[in-house]
Amino acid sequence: MAAVPQSPNGASRYMPPPIAGEYSALTDKQKTLLEIAATLGRERFAPRAEAVDRDAVFPFANYDDMREAGLLRICVPEKHGGWGADFATYVMVAAEIGRHCGATALTYNMHVCSTIWSGFIADDLDMSAADRAEHERIRAIHYRRIVEEGKIYSQPFSEGGAAAAGKAPWGTLARKVDGGYVVNGKKIFASLAGAADYYGILCTLDRPGATQRDSMYLAVHRDLPGVTVTGDWDPLGMRGTVSRTLLFKDVFVPESERLMPEGIYAQAALRWPHMFATLSPTYMGIAQAAYDFTVQYLRGEVPGMPPVKRRMYPTKQVAVAEMKIRLEQTRAIFLQNARAACVDPSKEVRLGIYAAHYTIMENANEICRLAVRTCGGQSMLKSLPLERLYRDSRCGSLMLPWTAELCVDRLGRECLYESGERDEEPVL
Repeated sequence: MAAVPQSPNGASRYMPPPIAGEYSALTDKQKTLLEIAATLGRERFAPRAEAVDRDAVFPFANYDDMREAGLLRICVPEKHGGWGADFATYVMVAAEIGRHCGATALTYNMHVCSTIWSGFIADDLDMSAADRAEHERIRAIHYRRIVEEGKIYSQPFSEGGAAAAGKAPWGTLARKVDGGYVVNGKKIFASLAGAADYYGILCTLDRPGATQRDSMYLAVHRDLPGVTVTGDWDPLGMRGTVSRTLLFKDVFVPESERLMPEGIYAQAALRWPHMFATLSPTYMGIAQAAYDFTVQYLRGEVPGMPPVKRRMYPTKQVAVAEMKIRLEQTRAIFLQNARAACVDPSKEVRLGIYAAHYTIMENANEICRLAVRTCGGQSMLKSLPLERLYRDSRCGSLMLPWTAELCVDRLGRECLYESGERDEEPVL
């Protein structure tokens, strides 16, 4: 058993708990990956987080560390040289990273999703034998880039319309030509803009009467002619994501850059809804970080600060109790949702995804709010992490495809209606 850290006067110090809690056993792979993430987070990411936020710059150094540690290939299948992590393993690791730097965790999600969607999600979908063989050939190219060359992928989603919410076809169009596609359109709030090597673009095949089923998922190299990064980036929070606007003007993309076969993305969106629940782990980590800081602050154990204890005041104790209750509620629904991920989930599991996503996003900000109130004036200092955690936590419920409002809208409707049900016309 490891020795409990001691303070200078010999008393035990607060030990932040594992991000997954201590309620169930982890696999050896999960333990290894979580330890890698925790070590990098404590020793590298957290010390850099203030500068990344202040200057709104992409955390390139953190990606260098993740590349060296093998975290960029976490969900690449083992046969292609990756860790072959499943959904639950990935989201726990992402939450641990979010605990130390929210912007790193959020952008990491965009990279890893390119391997999740083309990996175990695609494996669960219906394809012809020919499409399956071609997909296996092509995804090996992308995985090789990540495993052998350390390339970074991103996943620009939003366009400013209804497509990102699943209500309309993508406005970005891919016209089929000999040997590939010509892409025209734009993506806004494009995380990793200017930092990723490849942009995983969701677009619509340019054909008459195209619908959401005519979807494409293409990897567009950052240096292709016609690719432009534009706009300023000076947001409230998640400043290190550098989510500027991407423009595509007559960009030729070879067929070998398909991340999924034509039309398969639409099937994934219907049958694998957990694919849209990979943003929330970042906010699970932020919630844990806010609680950890508050406990350390009240115990007088924040590094670099005078060891002044404030834990003896009843109002502080009540506030921490409220934070802990919300944190454990959040962790429970986070882990339940993570372990339920599968193709074709039941209605109850699908409803649970919406409830979990909403709860994690909203509770993260509420826990940060309580932390700010409890720690008082010190929480306003940019030299300490709490004000950054508060700002970052407020961004979660705004993020497509499942904003807080969209989660509530889908949850309320699907609780009351079975598939295909419609209301009769009211009788006057």
